[in-house]
Formats: sequence, C-alpha cells, structure tokens
Amino acid sequence: MKNIFLIILSLFLVTSCEKEIDLDLDDQSGSIVIEGNVTDQAGPYYVKITKSVAFTQANQYPAIENAQVVLSDNTGQTETLLYIGNGKYQTSTFVGQSGRTYTLKIQAEGKEYTSTSIMPAAVSFDGLDQDSFMVGGETSYTLLPVFTDPQALGDRYLFVYSVNNNPKQFFSEFSDNVNNGMLNQRPLILPNDDGDKPDDIKVVVGDTIHVEMQCIDDKVYTFYSALLQLSGGGAGGGVTPSNPPSNISNGALGYFSAHTVRKKSIVIQ
Repeated sequence: MKNIFLIILSLFLVTSCEKEIDLDLDDQSGSIVIEGNVTDQAGPYYVKITKSVAFTQANQYPAIENAQVVLSDNTGQTETLLYIGNGKYQTSTFVGQSGRTYTLKIQAEGKEYTSTSIMPAAVSFDGLDQDSFMVGGETSYTLLPVFTDPQALGDRYLFVYSVNNNPKQFFSEFSDNVNNGMLNQRPLILPNDDGDKPDDIKVVVGDTIHVEMQCIDDKVYTFYSALLQLSGGGAGGGVTPSNPPSNISNGALGYFSAHTVRKKSIVIQ
C-alpha cells in the first residue's frame, strides 16, 4: 500500500490541474430543480422535480406534481413516467444500456426542459483497499477503489459512499486527466467528524462502508465537480442554494445522468 501522505499530495496535484469552474452564486429560489438518473442496472429509474428555496429557508423543497416527464434513447425506446408522489416520477419498462444517448423531456408549469446524457462503457470495479493515517492523535481511514482506467482519454467517475445504514452520502469525483490508462491511485477520504451534530459521522473499526462506482459523462462530471467545490467536498443529497452548472435547458437547476453502476462494500479492520 502506498504511503497515505504521498496519495494525499497527489490529490492536491490533480486539483491544481483541473479547470476552474464559474459558479452562479445568485439566489435562485423558486427555480425548478430536476434530478434524474438512468443506469445500466434493472429499473425502475426516477426523476425528481421540485422547487428551490432561499439559502435562509429550511431544506424543504416543494414538489412539482403535474409535470409530463418523457424518457427516450437513440434506439427509439420511449416512456412517459408515472408520478408516485413527493415530486418523484418513475419508469416501468424502460431499460438502460451503455453506449446509448438518453434524452429527458419535461413539461412543467408552462415550460419545457430538456437534457441529454450519454451512458459510458462500464469500467470493472475490482475491490477496495483500506489504509489509515494519524491526524492530531486521531486515526482516519481511507479506501482506495481498485480499478484500471481505460487507455482512451476522457473517462469520468463518481464515487458515492455511505457508512453502515446511515442515509448520509459522500461523493468524490475522479477524472483521467492525470494517470490516464493506469491503475487508480486516488483514495476516498472517509468521514472523521465526531462533533455534536446529529448527522456527524466518525468511521471506526467494525463500520461497513458501501461504495458505488459510477462511470459518468463529461457534463455530469462538471456538475459534481462544482457541487463538491460548493459543499467543501463533503456530503451531498441535493442541490445547494448556490448551484453548479446544470446540463438541463431553460434555466433548470440540477442534473440528468445516464451512468453505469458497480458496487462494493468493506468492513473497516
């Protein structure tokens, strides 16, 4: 296992090579927020449509209930999604597959919103390697996702991970702008927060970490890169009051992602 301090140093080098992203920091309360996903796993797939709220308000996003939501792909497959409550719309027969281009069209409150996303080829997720380091006398843990980036440049990854059965999710986005075609060397830094907030998490021996590896397209990668800048690289779970660049038309906030999914879990030793 590589020395953890060398790995952390490599993260700073990667960050320094990334393109700066202009963030829109204006208050956009009352805007439509769309969160849609299609994967290469069995459905159903979901699209959630809500309204954004001001930064000073509680994170309770009003649902949009009477939208028309249509999902299609470049092979002629199309389906109108069924509303199931709480702003969520669901497919019934739609099938996701790598290599296809997916289009989402939404009619809501007199406006039309569209987005396209290309589902990349899946990359094999071979395992998770554990490491640890000391900071201020406290042990922190990392996980190294084991996978080999394909030789062609342009692969983008999103890692979504959680601890035990806690619903709080953490995100890390990777690109192959550095170390293209090589075995991955970038770790996931696990939470080490033992504060007094109800959702604070400190990973300890015996915890189970669930990791989902997604292969995503470039526009979705840009969205999550900006989202992590805004949130300080920590937990997610929704669109922030200062919003990253969306891949959805007509001023909508949020994202539409067609991506592959591979999962692994590990118990901290």
